[in-house]
Amino acid sequence: MTDAPTPLLPETEDRDTAGFFAAARRGELAVRACRSCAAWLHLPRAYCRNCGSWEGTWRTVAPTGTLHSWTVVEHQVHPAYPVPYTIVLVDLDDAPGVRLVGHIPGSPDLRVGMPMRARFDEIAEGVVLPQWR
Repeated sequence: MTDAPTPLLPETEDRDTAGFFAAARRGELAVRACRSCAAWLHLPRAYCRNCGSWEGTWRTVAPTGTLHSWTVVEHQVHPAYPVPYTIVLVDLDDAPGVRLVGHIPGSPDLRVGMPMRARFDEIAEGVVLPQWR
């Protein structure tokens, strides 16, 4: 009997990204935003390049978006990720200019601009990743 391969796990307690993973554990999408000017701080960071503030917060956004781009992976690079699978880049509906990457099993029929909805996959105990369908 063999054990299933362990998926690669994100660092969920990092000071810059912990809020994203905490929201995912609740089944929500969250994006970091500046408290002073409301600019999106994505990729997450402590400093707002728009106004110079160091005050940020995590804002819950709708789990919906629009497909921007994708690629189908057909060459297996890690035993925990059987091929084919599709990596998608999704523009979030509630956060203009913010795009999230996700994983879809298989090779679905996709087109640019199609609506996407987040799903929340627990990949290890206490580790939840937003993915897309």
